[in-house]
Amino acid sequence: MAHVADSSPVLHRPTRPQAAPRHRRIGFEGTMMAPGLILLAALSIVPFLALIAMSFSRVRLLGGVRLQPVGVRNWARFFTDADMWMSWLRTVVFFVLTVGLEMLFGVALALCLHRVLRGRNLLLSLVLLPMFAAPSIVGLLGRYLTDSTFGLYAWVLRSLGFSGDILGDPTSAFAAVVLMDVWEWTPLIALITLAGLASVPQTVREAAAVDGASFWMTLRFIILPSISNVLLVALLIRSMDAIRYFDIIWVTTNGGPADATKIVPIRLYETAFRFFDLGYAAAIGLAMLAFSIFIARTFVRLLDTRGLTR
Repeated sequence: MAHVADSSPVLHRPTRPQAAPRHRRIGFEGTMMAPGLILLAALSIVPFLALIAMSFSRVRLLGGVRLQPVGVRNWARFFTDADMWMSWLRTVVFFVLTVGLEMLFGVALALCLHRVLRGRNLLLSLVLLPMFAAPSIVGLLGRYLTDSTFGLYAWVLRSLGFSGDILGDPTSAFAAVVLMDVWEWTPLIALITLAGLASVPQTVREAAAVDGASFWMTLRFIILPSISNVLLVALLIRSMDAIRYFDIIWVTTNGGPADATKIVPIRLYETAFRFFDLGYAAAIGLAMLAFSIFIARTFVRLLDTRGLTR
């Protein structure tokens, strides 16, 4: 059987010319925001570049501000200064103690408040009062309460057998400034945790209670995993503030006694505004900035793994 070849013409679809890549244009909103963004960038970038230049210079103030290049002398001094490394060690210890105690007490306080049914709003308002006080006011209050002559806390400790000056002893002074910060910012952690507890389904906890789970088992396997993301955000907020801690220590001890409470921000302030060694102070400030960025990036990476940054 003969096959007849199909001689019908083949129709080809006309190919569309490839569109040229479109350039994104700045819309009306971007145009209106541009002056503010440019001003904000100038106020941020220019001081940052000046700080970098100062860290490689000796800043002279007599007869006008002049920068005398000294190379890496300030940075070499930073990495070989034993007192500076002791300040960093105190900063890390202070950071771990304050943030750790605030997270522990804040979560415990939130769990207690969450179980209160009547008068919760009034009780929460009283608990949050320390958070609204200025840190300098908290420092002054703590200074008077720990005064060895008329302080309430000093009188209580004397009745318990402690006869020394609270802010005059290195160990007790460090513990005092840690507890002052914990007293002020524990309510913030409690407030954030309380908001996270409100999102835990009541039915899940009731089902765990029916199955015979104890309070600690419910806390470990249901409540804490459910609010872990909220706790991570609270930890990030307090960590960024604890790194720059200054007010309470400066008001109470000025970094003493015997440099027992002289953390890096206190040493930075003294270097810049007491000894006027602005070049070395710039190096310390940049190191603090790098440490803050490292802490922030660590928490952001943890948040990203949990999908909270999308």
